[in-house]
Amino acid sequence: MILVTGGAGFIGANFVLDWIGAVGEPVVNLDKLTYAGNLANLASLEGDARHAFVRGDISDRPLLAGLLAQHRPRAIVHFAAESHVDRSIHGPADFIETNVVGTFRLLEAARAHWSALGEPDKSAFRFLHVSTDEVYGSLGPDDPAFSETTAYAPNSPYSASKAGSDHLVRAYHHTYGLPTLVTNCSNNYGPFQFPEKLIPLMIVNALAGEPLPVYGDGQNVRDWLYVGDHCAAIRRVLERGRPGEVYNVGGAAEMKNIDLVRNLCATLDGLRPRASGTYAERITFVKDRPGHDRRYAIDAGKIRRELGWAPAETFETGLRRTVRWYLDHADWIAGVQSGEYRKWIERNYGAR
Repeated sequence: MILVTGGAGFIGANFVLDWIGAVGEPVVNLDKLTYAGNLANLASLEGDARHAFVRGDISDRPLLAGLLAQHRPRAIVHFAAESHVDRSIHGPADFIETNVVGTFRLLEAARAHWSALGEPDKSAFRFLHVSTDEVYGSLGPDDPAFSETTAYAPNSPYSASKAGSDHLVRAYHHTYGLPTLVTNCSNNYGPFQFPEKLIPLMIVNALAGEPLPVYGDGQNVRDWLYVGDHCAAIRRVLERGRPGEVYNVGGAAEMKNIDLVRNLCATLDGLRPRASGTYAERITFVKDRPGHDRRYAIDAGKIRRELGWAPAETFETGLRRTVRWYLDHADWIAGVQSGEYRKWIERNYGAR
């Protein structure tokens, strides 16, 4: 079996569902269930003996030691993280505690577990750390895309905390020999994404007839990766990746934020037209976030060449699948839009 951390969040839940569907190997799923963790994401696994959910914190050393001793996983896939840049600007402490200290605690537990294994289990063990392209900083319009050798230059508390966790994972491989793997992905989108992130926020606001807030001039560029493609990449890295290596995972879909929002509006116009007018009429430019990185771009050549992975979805097909999912899951949207969510939206966007 494998241990997955953060498996009730957006990418983690998609990975658990994908893993059990594609591989069928049992999963122990450890998640603290903070605001973005949602057991409703895993409802289809209720009663499935291959999925064991444990509510807990990756910083809880006795809990980690007990889980590893009880289940003896052959791999740990580490998603658990605070991941929203805007939240890190308002409150960076949680990001340091979870992303840096939590990853350290998990690495220590993994090292103790791995060190006690006999062969061939010790050689086969893997610790896969899921990270972000934001650790590389910001690119100019004509700069080459981020590669695995791009120097780190994080510009937000979130990206700095993820950079710190990446460095810890690297150090545990080089110092202790722990067989680690690191993936740095571009912006994910798809089902179960909490509607503080750009695409689900635009969908939710558009359906509610509310403004569609776009930061600054909307010219910030991101590469977009459908979450199902990301899950397939992680499976491939876990299966074939070389210990100690880093693999960048991108969707080959570089786009300005304003163009993304307009494409999304056009998709909504086709799938659920308004009574009059278009969704794009609600686009509103708001004050930019502090230190907003101008451009990210991923060179995913290494994972293509060495592991044979490439995204199956284009941005157009992935976006259409995503919009359809949100249209079909109004109950899920209603379930995550708590009073706390509404307070956050007002705090982050109300004064802009």
